Amino acid sequence: MLSTPLDRHCADESRLRPEIHNLQMTLVEWRRHLHQHPELGFKEVQTAEFVSKKLQEWGVEHQTGIAKTGIVATIRGSKPGPVLAIRADMDALPIQEENEVSYRSRHDGIMHACGHDGHTAIALGTVYYLSRHRDDFAGTVKFIFQPAEEGPGGAQPMIEAGVLENPRPDAIVGLHLWNNLPLGTVGVRSGPLMAAVELFRCTIFGKGGHGAMPHQTVDAIVVGSQVVQALQTIVARNVDPIESAVVTVGEFHAGSANNVIAGKAQLSGTVRYFNPKMEDLIRHRFAEIIAGVCHSHGARYDLDYWQLYPSVVNDRAIADLVRSVAEHVVETPAGIVPKCQTMGGEDMSFFLQEVPGCYFFLGSANESKDLAYPHHHPRFDFDETALGMGVEMFVRCVEKFCS
Repeated sequence: MLSTPLDRHCADESRLRPEIHNLQMTLVEWRRHLHQHPELGFKEVQTAEFVSKKLQEWGVEHQTGIAKTGIVATIRGSKPGPVLAIRADMDALPIQEENEVSYRSRHDGIMHACGHDGHTAIALGTVYYLSRHRDDFAGTVKFIFQPAEEGPGGAQPMIEAGVLENPRPDAIVGLHLWNNLPLGTVGVRSGPLMAAVELFRCTIFGKGGHGAMPHQTVDAIVVGSQVVQALQTIVARNVDPIESAVVTVGEFHAGSANNVIAGKAQLSGTVRYFNPKMEDLIRHRFAEIIAGVCHSHGARYDLDYWQLYPSVVNDRAIADLVRSVAEHVVETPAGIVPKCQTMGGEDMSFFLQEVPGCYFFLGSANESKDLAYPHHHPRFDFDETALGMGVEMFVRCVEKFCS
């Protein structure tokens, strides 16, 4: 296999303080170790052990086994002050890696294809730095190493386990390495950043029969096809055109032979939107449309519709803090990208419903190194120069918020 060399000549590294710049090689080592040993949600046993071992070595107070594999670490500054939480997710995806690199996944069918290995390494680097610079900030920093962001979601179970108590954070920040932005940029904005994620399953029950005798049947494929088309009118005709929303039917299963009219069709998909006020509207119209189409054809249906994650909504004051910090880490103004919304979802949203905070994107793509594949792609990888930049961002957030 080919080994990807470390690039130590990126201009953005000059904006890192010397101690974090010198930590870059170690950050890469940690990230590559985690990349080689990916684990799925709530199964991050080795990952949690790796994190806990580092925390023990540095004498950092922490708790393990929260929501199965989650960890919370606490660092107190030199004097009393506010509490800032920093969140990093640890889980990987059920994807077979196709990268031919020395640090490729050693676990068949599992891969860090979204950058969570980098998130964990950045959080560890921030812990390491702050544990040696307690005199540089007041108050407390809580590090939340979270399992299962990719599903079924580890944020809510950690909250239910009391991760936001004793002490309760005054604010929370988190980042996502983002291959939709180039290295040397930070995507930050107040208000909605990522979409709510809702899922649905619908089974349509018609009446099967012979393909040559349609008058004796209720064709579930015809009914299902009309449902798919009609659902698109929710965005086209019910959602304010100033708002953004998506209705996607991702699966349609029906039929068993070319001369048999299907008596059952199964549909499933996802709904995305930014504005929390749209939740009731879309859910209500979903049920109305499916009921109306099925009734018009004499079919029955069974609908399951549920929310996986609410939308990620950033607090204005904390987003302004992150933006001001970014001005010291990336070239401005081009390096700060406010138009960075995505219909992707994130369970960081649950933390942001409880505590004011900001989730932001740290650009990590580098076309010149062929490091620009999209997230969840089997060849996803990122420019590791972003690791040191992430630590610098978090450290500066702490220093400014806990001053």
